[in-house]
Amino acid sequence: MGVYEELGLQPIINASGAVTRLGGSPWPPAVLEAYCQAARACVPLEQLQAAASRVIAQATGAEAGLVTAGAAAALTLGTAAILAGNDLGRMERLPHCDGFGNELLVARDQRNPYDHAVRAAGARLVEVGYHEPLAGSGVRCVELWEYEAACTPQTAGVLYVYRPDARPPLEAVVEWAHRRGLPVLVDAAGELPPRANLRLEAAPGADLVAFSGGKAIRGPQATGILCGRRRLVASAAMQMLDTDDFSELWEPPAELFGNERWTGLPRQGIGRGYKVSKEQIVALLAALRLFISGAYEAEQQEKCALLEGLAQILADCPVECRLHMPPEGEGLPLLEIALRGACARDALAICRRLRSGSPPIYLGHGLLPQGKLLVNPLHLDRAAMPVLAQRLREELLASGA
Repeated sequence: MGVYEELGLQPIINASGAVTRLGGSPWPPAVLEAYCQAARACVPLEQLQAAASRVIAQATGAEAGLVTAGAAAALTLGTAAILAGNDLGRMERLPHCDGFGNELLVARDQRNPYDHAVRAAGARLVEVGYHEPLAGSGVRCVELWEYEAACTPQTAGVLYVYRPDARPPLEAVVEWAHRRGLPVLVDAAGELPPRANLRLEAAPGADLVAFSGGKAIRGPQATGILCGRRRLVASAAMQMLDTDDFSELWEPPAELFGNERWTGLPRQGIGRGYKVSKEQIVALLAALRLFISGAYEAEQQEKCALLEGLAQILADCPVECRLHMPPEGEGLPLLEIALRGACARDALAICRRLRSGSPPIYLGHGLLPQGKLLVNPLHLDRAAMPVLAQRLREELLASGA
């Protein structure tokens, strides 16, 4: 009996990929081994985060980096760094920002549920402009002059949710913000792969960038990366690390904190609830090395064969299968299953029955309103695929009868 069965749970077949609600990515053996090794000894976490900063800086090209408790934690810590800087008094008061600017400008069409992480630090988001094509009301997207028009003495920075087609382009927003002396925090949580995005090619000039560590990188689910300007990363670290020590004994590592002088040691900061264990830090770094080496790309051929085999098994079902290969030759393929006839009207019910079966099967549901199922092969292997194929085929044939 496995650990989940002992708790009365049945492990699922995960065909959704690295989604948080299902536990994130599978750990490569090297990541699991690093985690276990890290558990066998103790090190000061500020020194371990400083070593991690060196590895992250080499991987990203940033001045410094920090391992965080997920990308959302990176956004909260990055916002706290923008709001407080190295002002210990402000760190003490967050999320209350009386007496100093706490507004972050954000394009209206970039608002999303994850910006709650930014607001949690005490920031107030000020929406900028319109996205007329999205609303079907015109042809213009958010423009730079609208950032300028929204800027006030209360403006502390800019939040930019990255995607390749976002407008205005990130480079233009960064250039405008820096002319104003404003830092830019970029949410790039799901923008890996391609690996080039990790080198900040997707976010040139940005002051802070947040990535997920538990998705494409395949580190522990509760890890993320915050990288960028050293002074801001240092502020984020100061507001997350355990600071229960005498100031006279604390020696901040230069690799993370630079040579900047601090007037004292802050008390436990707003990021204390986002602490990261030594095991998580070491495991994330092991996964990061694998990711930047391209080690995961060796799986493409095998995963593609699994999906092609599934499509063949479903050939006599009322569906149309389409294999999507990853752009840039990175990442894993996806199988899109477009339901036809009665099946299309029964898409939600099919998903529900698959989840409630034995074993439970979770398919990608992002296109369900369009009558489409998605199969992400990240967690699938030659043992799981026959079970998935049989159950899915049975459901499709029953619904299409």
